[in-house]
Amino acid sequence: MAAPTHIDLQITGMHCASCSARLEKVLNQLPEVAAAVNIATEKAHIDYNPKQTNLDALIKAVQGAGFDAHPLRDFAVEKQARIAAYRREQRQFAIAVLLTLPLLVEMLLMFFGVHMMMPGWLQFALATPVQFWSGRRFYSGAWSSLKSGGSNMDVLVALGTSAAYMLSCAVLLFNLDQPVYFEASATLITLILLGKLLEARAKSKASGALEALINLQPKLAHVERDGAMQELAVEQMQAGDLFLVRPGESAPVDGVVLEGTSSMDEAMLTGESLPQDKQAGDKVYAATLNQYGLLKCRALAVGAHTQLAAIIRLVEQAQGSKAAIQKLADQISAVFVPVVLAIALLTLAGWWLYGGDFTVALINAVSVLVIACPCALGLATPTAIVVATGRAAQAGILVKDAAALERAHKLSVLVVDKTGTLTEGKPGVTDLLPASGILPDELLQTAALLAQGSTHPLSRALLDHAQALLDHTRPRQTMPAQTSGISEVSGHGLRAEIGGEHYLLGSPAFAMREGIPIDERQILALQQQGKTVIALARAGALLGYIAFADQLRASSRAAVAQLAAMGIRTVMLSGDNHATAQAIAAQAGIAEFRAEVLPQDKAAQVQSFKTGGTHPQPLNPPQSPLIRGEAAAPSPDKGRAGEGLGGWEGLVGMAGDGINDAPALAAADVSFAMRSGSDIAIEAADITLMRNDLASVADAISLSRATLNKIRQNLFFAFAYNVLGIPLAMLGMLNPVIAGAAMAMSSVSVVSNALLLKRWKRQA
Repeated sequence: MAAPTHIDLQITGMHCASCSARLEKVLNQLPEVAAAVNIATEKAHIDYNPKQTNLDALIKAVQGAGFDAHPLRDFAVEKQARIAAYRREQRQFAIAVLLTLPLLVEMLLMFFGVHMMMPGWLQFALATPVQFWSGRRFYSGAWSSLKSGGSNMDVLVALGTSAAYMLSCAVLLFNLDQPVYFEASATLITLILLGKLLEARAKSKASGALEALINLQPKLAHVERDGAMQELAVEQMQAGDLFLVRPGESAPVDGVVLEGTSSMDEAMLTGESLPQDKQAGDKVYAATLNQYGLLKCRALAVGAHTQLAAIIRLVEQAQGSKAAIQKLADQISAVFVPVVLAIALLTLAGWWLYGGDFTVALINAVSVLVIACPCALGLATPTAIVVATGRAAQAGILVKDAAALERAHKLSVLVVDKTGTLTEGKPGVTDLLPASGILPDELLQTAALLAQGSTHPLSRALLDHAQALLDHTRPRQTMPAQTSGISEVSGHGLRAEIGGEHYLLGSPAFAMREGIPIDERQILALQQQGKTVIALARAGALLGYIAFADQLRASSRAAVAQLAAMGIRTVMLSGDNHATAQAIAAQAGIAEFRAEVLPQDKAAQVQSFKTGGTHPQPLNPPQSPLIRGEAAAPSPDKGRAGEGLGGWEGLVGMAGDGINDAPALAAADVSFAMRSGSDIAIEAADITLMRNDLASVADAISLSRATLNKIRQNLFFAFAYNVLGIPLAMLGMLNPVIAGAAMAMSSVSVVSNALLLKRWKRQA
C-alpha cells in the first residue's frame, strides 16, 4: 500500500456547519481518502492514496458538492483573494441596503402609527433585485446542497425568504386582500448578508496571530557573496551563507553567530519579553529582533526548515484540527436542517388549521426557518480553537492539534522528567574523589577516555570538563584513544578495555553489582546534596568517584507551586538514586517522586499512573540499602518513591526533553516537550514549550481551561438561542425580520466571544 499523501485545500462557498459536514462526508467517500474540513479556517486537510485518487479528483468532488477548492497558495496571495471576495460581498450588501432601506423605512413608520404605503409595483421592483441578485448565493448553495442529498443553512434562508416573496407576488398579481411582505424578504436577506460580513471580519481577526507570525520574517537579507555584501531576497538564501544582522533588524533565517555581541528579542518564539544575549557560537532564529550590536552569522536553516516555519506549520495544523467536543455540534448539524424543515411544516399546518389564515401561518413558518439557521452552532468550537492556538503560539506554546488542547484541561497529574525539564539539563563536574594512590588528573582523564563511547549527558559533561582542564593546563596534550570493546548498559554505565585491562564506569549500584567495594557513606553524603555520583574501576579495583550537579531551573519551584494551586499533582521521575532524587525534589517543592527509573521503564511508569497508580514490578533488586534507596531517610510526605499514587481523577500528562522520554511522552494522555529537547521528543509530544520552562505547562493548562470555557459558552449560546427562538417563532411571537436579525447576530456573538480568548495572559 502506498504511503498517504497530504494536501490542504482552500475551500470557498461554505456557509455553515452543515456545509463543512457534507463536504467532509463527500471527500471521505472517495477511495482511501481521510479528510477533515474546518468551517472556521475554510480549509480541508486531506490524506489520500495517490494511486487511488489525485488532486483533480479531489477538487472535482468538492465542486460536485457545490463548493470550489484550490491548493493552498502563498499567504499573501490568499489574503488578497480573501480581501477581494470581502469587497465583492461589501458591494452586494451596499446595493441590498440601498434597495431595502425604503421598504424598511416604510415598515418602521408603521410602528409609530404613520401609514405610508408605497405602490405594490414599486415594492416589487425594489425587493426583486435583493431577492435574486443579492440573495443568489443562497439559491445556488441550496441547490448544490439538495443536489448532493443534503441540506444546509442556504436551504432554510432560500425557503423562508422565497415563501415571503412569492406570497407577496401572489397578493400583487391576483389583487388579493392581504398585506405584502416584500420588506420582510428583502430585509431578511440584507440582515443575513450583514451577519456574514461581520462574521467574516471576526474570523479574519481570529487567525490574526498566524498572520502576524507570517509577517514577521524580513523580506531581504544582507548576505556575503563572492567577498561582497549584497541584499538578497530571503527566499534565495542557502544554508552556509554568511549574513549580517544590523541593530534594529530581524534575523532573516536561523543561524549561528560568528562575530559580534548583542541581545535578541525572541518573544515571537518563546513568548519571553526579556532579550537573550548573543555572542560567538550562539544561535539566532529567523524573525528575532537584534537589539543593538552588529552580528555576523552563518545560515544553518533556511526556508521551510527554520524554527519560524515550523511554528507556522504547527499553528496551521492545530487551527485546522477538530476537538472531540466539536463532534457533538457536527452530529447535531447533520440532522438539524431536516428537523427544522419538519418543525416549519408543522407550524404552517398548525396555524392554518387553528386560525384559518394561511398568510399568518406562512409568516410564522418563515420565522421558524430563519431563526433556526445552524451557523452559530458550527462556529462555536472551531473559532475558539483558532484563536486559542494562535494565542498559544504568541506565548511560546505550540499545540499540535485541537484534541491535545482540549484534553489538557482535564489533567490532574503531571509526570516530569528531572534532567532538562526541572533542571537545566547541563550537569557539570563538581568533585573528583580519587582512591588512594590515584591522582585526580589520572581519574579524570581515564573516565573521559571511557566516556568518549557514550552519549549520556553525564558523559558529555565529563568530556567537556576534561577537555577544558586539559586545554587550560596542557594545551598541546591530547587524550589517548586506544579504548576498545565498549559495552554500554542503558541506565547503569559502561564497560571497556584500555591497554588490555578491563574498566568500568557507572553508577555506584552498577559497580556494587559488579563486585566492586563502594563507600556508601561517602556517596550518600554527596547524593544528599543533590549530586549524582559515578564510580570508576579497573580490574575490579576502585579508582575513585566523580560527582556531578545539574542546576535546578530558576523557575521550576514556582512552576510546581503554580501547578499545585491549579489542583495538579506533580510527580518527578529520575534515573538517579533515591537520595539525589529526593534532594532535587525537595529543591523543586515536589513531594512525590520515583527514583532509579531506567529509560525503558518511563513509559510503564506513566501507564501505571493512568491505571490508578499501581506500581509496576520492583525496578531494583533488594541487594543493598544503597541500591534499594533505603539509606536515605524516608520522606514524610505521601507518595514516596515507589509508592502508588491512586485516588485522583482525570488525565495524566508527561513533560520531558530527551530521546529516552519519547515513549513516555507517547504513553501520556497529554505530553509536553521542551524546545531544548531532542527532535524525537518534540515529535512525540502533543505540545512543545518554546520557553524551556515548566511554567509553560501551567500556562498551557490554563489556556486549555479558558478555551474549553469559551467553547462551552459558545455551545450554550448556540443551543439556547435555538431552544428559545424556535418555540417563540412557532407561537407566532417573532416577526421574520426580528428572527433574521437574531440569526445574523448569533453567529457574530459566538465569534466575538471566541475572540475574547485573545485577552488570555500567561500566569506570573
